[in-house]
Amino acid sequence: MSDMGDFGRFLDEMAAAADVAYRRAMASMTASERSLDIGLGGDGTPTMLLDRLIEEPVLDVIGLHGANVLSEEVGWIDRGSSITVVIDPVDGTANSAAGVPISAFAAAIVIDDVIVESLCAWLGTDHKWRAHIDDPQAATTSGRTSLSGSSISLLRPRPTTWKAWSDVARAADRLRILGSSVIEGCLVASGAIDAFCDPGGDVHRIVDIAPTKLIVEKAGGCVRDLKDRPFTFEPAR
Repeated sequence: MSDMGDFGRFLDEMAAAADVAYRRAMASMTASERSLDIGLGGDGTPTMLLDRLIEEPVLDVIGLHGANVLSEEVGWIDRGSSITVVIDPVDGTANSAAGVPISAFAAAIVIDDVIVESLCAWLGTDHKWRAHIDDPQAATTSGRTSLSGSSISLLRPRPTTWKAWSDVARAADRLRILGSSVIEGCLVASGAIDAFCDPGGDVHRIVDIAPTKLIVEKAGGCVRDLKDRPFTFEPAR
């Protein structure tokens, strides 16, 4: 995969493997089977059976190419490669486990802490968003910079974020909670919504943000954390 042009095909292979596994699970398993808790993932959060069923064929594809892996479920796999694939095999697992068809496969190719290409695919559909580091910037975001009159998507509120969440929700014109940060970030890139955020919170992980970062920025948007810091692979301080 030394040729940068190979990455697009590599990402497509991963997305196809994830989509086949997703469609099979949705067609053959019950909601209770898909949502079975099988322990903690590599990020320390609970993993559902659906997560593993979709992750395994994706890992097989990556293994054939010999790249390192950083995944929400399996964690870090070091193969000594200069190339790392950051993946969230199924973002929005709780949605799909319950039968709500809003979840995505997301992957980013990273070389020396630089994201060079990304692909996000809405599972069970033909919707895909992708970006390459050499792509020209295209202004496809809405361009809105004020909450007044905005249409935004938010992460679900939590007791610790309720006040900030409520303040943002009251200021916006339209509000959605889709349950898939990847899809919501890509909808910002396409201009369908003005912004996606977690008001008062700072819980998103690298695997949530890395694949959408390049897509959003190439669309003219920006990615910032709670303290207005840009995305980095370094631990938050």
